Amino acid sequence: MNACEYADSETGVVFATAPHVGIRYVLPSTSEEEKKSIKKYPFINKTNLRVALKDFKKQKIYIFDIPKGYCYDGASVPRFFWRLIGPNTDNQFLIAALVHDVLCENHDYIDGDREFSTRVFNLLLKESGVKPVKRFFMKNSVNIFQSLFCKWENE
Repeated sequence: MNACEYADSETGVVFATAPHVGIRYVLPSTSEEEKKSIKKYPFINKTNLRVALKDFKKQKIYIFDIPKGYCYDGASVPRFFWRLIGPNTDNQFLIAALVHDVLCENHDYIDGDREFSTRVFNLLLKESGVKPVKRFFMKNSVNIFQSLFCKWENE
């Protein structure tokens, strides 16, 4: 697979190979513990994924890997907002949510820059075809959620 690159005037995202996300599902033989895990984190990164993020404002490049097998919940859209934004399982949100969830768990990957993580999320939503109004609500909701619950040091 070839590299995928996306950019706007402030932010760039490069994947060494195209991201590949899968859905985890319950089989009859799935243990209760695995069922709980799948319910909480239904999506899985299917390849070792090298990511480079470019902050054109600060002239910085951050490189990290998302390991094959990394599980996540998709976009954290509360059910109440699904009519407005769409469900957390919307395939337009999956790659943006993958990268953003990794950044929320690993602030050091981008020197704790919460604002930059939001720009990355917004760029990937835009490149996935999410309309501007939805992106506005998602970007600002994520920013509020991050500031309240993700314990970012550098705000």
